[in-house]
Amino acid sequence: MIRVQPAEAPPSFEAKVRIPGLRALAEQVGEPPPTPRTGGRPFKKIAARREDIPPKKLRDYWTRALDDLMERYDYVCAYACFRIHPVTGARSVDHMAPKSRAWDRVYEWSNYRLACSLLNARKRDFGDVLDPFEIGDDWFELEFFGFQVLPRADLDDSVRAQVNATIRRLGLNDDAFLRARERDVLNYQGGRVSLEVLREESPFVARQLERQGRLRPDGAR
Repeated sequence: MIRVQPAEAPPSFEAKVRIPGLRALAEQVGEPPPTPRTGGRPFKKIAARREDIPPKKLRDYWTRALDDLMERYDYVCAYACFRIHPVTGARSVDHMAPKSRAWDRVYEWSNYRLACSLLNARKRDFGDVLDPFEIGDDWFELEFFGFQVLPRADLDDSVRAQVNATIRRLGLNDDAFLRARERDVLNYQGGRVSLEVLREESPFVARQLERQGRLRPDGAR
């Protein structure tokens, strides 16, 4: 993982996601919605309080933000640090604060992380995955012999434990990820891709090549 700079919500987010989402929450607990409907039938009351609404019953208006998330976060999964392609893995909206514990942030842009569906499913509502918006620079380091992700050597014990927990929970050292990082390193070192392309497709690998002084000896970028 690398630190992700939060992007501003698009101007359309309020109308596409927040307003219908908050309206649905109100209707699902039998309260007057904050914004009146202009059409369609209200949702049925299913709980007495918003926090009692089952996560699976929440209306998935957050999916309307996917195009904007892809554009603002350069199509890169916040957890895997690989570019999301339709042919390699579905895009998804991860709620950093899980829907099961933070009903008040279900329809908030600041709570969304762009994630491939595989790692979104692994993260689920566990609380041991570090927030890519809040991690320190280079807390995660690439080991170039086995292509594993490891905690940076000089981290203090508490941070190291959090990094290791994140790596385990997300399975960042599964074989598929190891092979993908190896492929990206070899493609760059073999001159088949430029550093510029690698930054777009595999930004964690590109950053680690630069940080650890492993750029091609010919100086080509």
